[in-house]
Amino acid sequence: MGKLIGEKLKRITMAFISKKRKTVQSKVDGAKQYSLKEASSLVKQVTTCKFDASVDLHVRLGVDPKKADQAIRGTVTLPHGTGKTKKVLVLCTPDKEEAARAAGADYVGLDEYVTKIEGGWVDVDVIIATPQVMPKIGKLGKVLGPRNLMPNPKTGTVSNDVAAAVNEVKGGKIAFKIDKAGIIHASIGRVSFTPEKIAENSQELLNAIIKAKPSSSKGTYLRGVSMASSMSPGISIDTKGFVH
Repeated sequence: MGKLIGEKLKRITMAFISKKRKTVQSKVDGAKQYSLKEASSLVKQVTTCKFDASVDLHVRLGVDPKKADQAIRGTVTLPHGTGKTKKVLVLCTPDKEEAARAAGADYVGLDEYVTKIEGGWVDVDVIIATPQVMPKIGKLGKVLGPRNLMPNPKTGTVSNDVAAAVNEVKGGKIAFKIDKAGIIHASIGRVSFTPEKIAENSQELLNAIIKAKPSSSKGTYLRGVSMASSMSPGISIDTKGFVH
């Protein structure tokens, strides 16, 4: 009975897939592993949405994220940026506010934003803080932590040089972090990018992830890499060409 229901649901699902979607799916060979160059070109061809979709990499690693020394995280500056203008909040003392604003921070302050965040406001992409104010914003961890917005020295978002930190974020710096399933998900550009820019941004991220390999990791480190846009099939990437 369960098998029959499953087959019926599959037929119903297929019936709702548009002809355009079926055509797109037929362009991706699920049994093939593409080169980074091939995938970067193909992802542009198989995106069906009308807006400038994000292009993402999903990297499955051969580590145990439950172990502190294997909880991979880091930052990387993409050579061509992400194609998205990030909204940046700088939490700092008054003497740093002018430098933060001059660097292009969208929001600058302290107490008023701590209060807003406590009330549920998180309409930003990155939060940068100076070391002096960290004790005051530590209580925001429950709100910011699950959204990966909590400032952290390891990602360069806790810094006395707020201007440099803002410039890096606005210039294409992204943070990456492994999830509980052992996968890193990161946006590396937009569908409007040229295949060359998509490939170069992807390579830069993969280089950073490979560099972050912990010494305690045994066996295959890069277990799988796939590329996809916001609305496209996943494209499996051949990892043999990467040192891991």
